[in-house]
Amino acid sequence: QVQLVESGGGLVQSGGSLRLSCAASGSIFSIYTMSWYRQAPGNQRESVAVISIGGITNYADSVKGRFTISRDNAKNTVYLQMNSLKPEDTAVYYCNADIKSTVLANAYNYWGQGTQVTVSS
Repeated sequence: QVQLVESGGGLVQSGGSLRLSCAASGSIFSIYTMSWYRQAPGNQRESVAVISIGGITNYADSVKGRFTISRDNAKNTVYLQMNSLKPEDTAVYYCNADIKSTVLANAYNYWGQGTQVTVSS
């Protein structure tokens, strides 16, 4: 019923930039908190950035000042602008959102399939 689809990953040199997008589709009534997570090989999945329905943001210390999360509520889309990328930013990046559909009584948490970001040194 509800899907999150990420795009925008790829290979970039250290110091470069990428912009990730995540579009929600399906029978959506409302989207609450939207987030980006990442998981590097051998590591646990970690929160990178969060944005509330009202636009309040929060970032992991490791990306503050380099990454910017934003959302377009009209398009049901969240973005992650990543600047000054470092090799340690290499990971699979996942979109996450709390969504209430039009067919279910409660909001549920959804994950995208992930997009690979590789930063070469």
